Amino acid sequence: TEVEDFQHYFQGEIFLDEKKGFYGPRRRKMMMSGFFRFGVWQNFFRAWKSGYSGNLEGEGFTLGGVYVIGADRQGVLLEHREKEFGDKVSLPSVLEAAEKIKPQTEAGSHHVQHLEC
Repeated sequence: TEVEDFQHYFQGEIFLDEKKGFYGPRRRKMMMSGFFRFGVWQNFFRAWKSGYSGNLEGEGFTLGGVYVIGADRQGVLLEHREKEFGDKVSLPSVLEAAEKIKPQTEAGSHHVQHLEC
């Protein structure tokens, strides 16, 4: 699965929203009209030119997101919700948020967590 493939690169915990309920009752989707947006095509060609190849499995219209979640009561330190296909999160923003994670108060370590929606 994609999660197992990703785990090779990431040593923290991964939380997968299999029921797709994280955003609540309204899923964030981009309809077919999204393919007419300039930014979508710009993102597609950028990925294609860099050699990216993905798969065509799964439900391709749900917009995803990236979250950095701190330990204990820190909560969400970074929230990036895709506005259109290929809307990438800023890596410096992710690193900045990850640096704000404080160790857990109880025994254990802290992790940068990735949630695939």
